[in-house]
Amino acid sequence: MRIMRTGLVVTLLFTAALASVEAQWLKFRDPSIPRTPDGKPNLTAPTPRMNGKPDLSGLWEAERTPVGEFVRVLGPGLPNIQPDLNDVTKHFINVFWDIKPEEWPVRPEVAAIVGQRQKIDSQTAYCLPASLPGTMVVLNFKFVQSPREIVVLPGNGDPPRQIHMDGRALPKNPEPSWMGSSVGRWEGDTLVVETTGFNERAWLDGFGHPRSEAMRITERYRRRDFGHMDVEMTFDDAKYYTRPFSFKTTMNLLPDSELLEYVCPENEKDSARLPR
Repeated sequence: MRIMRTGLVVTLLFTAALASVEAQWLKFRDPSIPRTPDGKPNLTAPTPRMNGKPDLSGLWEAERTPVGEFVRVLGPGLPNIQPDLNDVTKHFINVFWDIKPEEWPVRPEVAAIVGQRQKIDSQTAYCLPASLPGTMVVLNFKFVQSPREIVVLPGNGDPPRQIHMDGRALPKNPEPSWMGSSVGRWEGDTLVVETTGFNERAWLDGFGHPRSEAMRITERYRRRDFGHMDVEMTFDDAKYYTRPFSFKTTMNLLPDSELLEYVCPENEKDSARLPR
């Protein structure tokens, strides 16, 4: 993965850092959160439930990638150039981070697309949506769960997602969009979400891997206790990739916090430096 251009990574990290994790309602003591005798949130308490199924509601954040791992892959000088490494995750940078480069299931035409994209900034630098999987693994997001629908409110300014839980099928001829169309179902205690109907403008990651309108993303969420959720994302796009591929991560609950409005261009000072 050292073939990634350092300039691209720095731009990516800086862009992501514009949406600071400090943009949350802090120090509100949520009375619904189980606590230890000293008053701290008990994140290993049993999983809350709604109508017999796990209740995924809450503000979540993908597990942060250790700075040492960024340094190992991207070089020892990176923390001096980009100190806000805790604002992004490895899968936001590269969906193939955990796979050896020689095993990446990419078709030959992907190299030309990635090569061209590494000469420019990603769509997030222009305040366009990160889309999936970026919206779920860069900063934080809020699940709002009801029996017939789960709403995802991204903390990075992306459009909200609607996950329909009423038994409907995916649309046969969806209008391509940034966030796609999503339906969900329960497999035991695991929420399975399938999404199609993407446009081709969004990148899969900061590396520049593409997606076509045929892309199908399957997400699996299992809240193993009050404060931790295991997540697997699988990507299937025969136009650009030789086989489906996936990555796994952990989501951690952010207790006693709340999502606040974030508007991408506010206090933005980078546009003057971006290529025309």
